[in-house]
Amino acid sequence: MILPLDRAVAELVRDGDTVAMEGFTHLIPVEAGHEVIRQGRRDLTLVRMTPDIVYDRMIGAGCARKLVFSWGGNPGVGSLHRFRDAVGNGWPRPLELEEHSHAGMANRYAAGAAGLPFAVLRGYAGTDLVGRTPTIKPITCPFTGEELAAVPALNPDVAIVHAQRADRAGNVQMWGITGVQKEAVLAADRALVTVEEVVDELEPVPGQVVLPSRVVTAVSPVPGGARPSYAHGYYVRDNDAYRAWDAVSRDRDRFTAWLDAEVFGAGGGPGTPVAAPGGEREEQTA
Repeated sequence: MILPLDRAVAELVRDGDTVAMEGFTHLIPVEAGHEVIRQGRRDLTLVRMTPDIVYDRMIGAGCARKLVFSWGGNPGVGSLHRFRDAVGNGWPRPLELEEHSHAGMANRYAAGAAGLPFAVLRGYAGTDLVGRTPTIKPITCPFTGEELAAVPALNPDVAIVHAQRADRAGNVQMWGITGVQKEAVLAADRALVTVEEVVDELEPVPGQVVLPSRVVTAVSPVPGGARPSYAHGYYVRDNDAYRAWDAVSRDRDRFTAWLDAEVFGAGGGPGTPVAAPGGEREEQTA
């Protein structure tokens, strides 16, 4: 089903949901995150292997109650300051954390996609996460006696990903660097995919991942919807926007003003200007 983004988010994302928004450096569903903010969703459990600026914005906007993740930061720049403020100071609301390793998160998605209750891996050996994260449990292999770690399957209420294109029947095609988008979609109860374009026919591309329409609840055409991350074959990563975000996000008042202007205001939308460290505007360029 092809829907405008605002209608798709209104129908698929509900207060209190567990929401997974995946994409690894590439095809990050940034504009979908902005739409969740605009619609004022609250008490969300946000799931993402590598939360970056889109989750920083959602946390700062008060959407999140909990974050399930394996690494968090502004890639190539530094910390996520709205994330830090929520954890350290409870602003705009306290944020509960559940931390895993990359391998643990990937295996949790894979178990959810396969309809299994949990996954088993070696990835936590030698770490203190086992004692700090209730969703990591030691397990003994019944065949070898080896001590391993078990993690429960991830089954989000809704998964949101970005892709290059979809056809008019709702089949989705993505290529380039992909992360766990496929697994997140297969594991979720509902799935929203934003795309650069809707085409009559999906031409094969080397290394493609195709999500059939039967596993996708809604497709929303959102050209530029991954900016400032990149969409292979469409536009490049906007490194200046990531650097600019560091200054914007450090200060509550500056962040709130940015949110009002660029997400809620007339300037909101993919590819809009962001405030630069010196206060001037820098256009996000392709």
